[in-house]
Amino acid sequence: MANIRSAKKRIRTSEKARLRNKAVRTGVKTAIKKLADAPAETRPAALSAAVSTIDKAVSKGVLHPNTAARRKSRLTRAAQPSK
Repeated sequence: MANIRSAKKRIRTSEKARLRNKAVRTGVKTAIKKLADAPAETRPAALSAAVSTIDKAVSKGVLHPNTAARRKSRLTRAAQPSK
């Protein structure tokens, strides 16, 4: 356990951030799963929601922009109807 006042505060602060980040990451995973389970007619709306969720995670600093771009690219390719 930390003895220094600033270290104690840092523990509290990092715990709050960890919980916030976990909630955002979980939301991203949920949106991706909803897209995977979506029927063909609702897939465009689910893709839009998933991309929006990923963009929000980037704006909050939870995901790196390149990671988000890679995930969005893969989701978009996977959501396209097969030829």
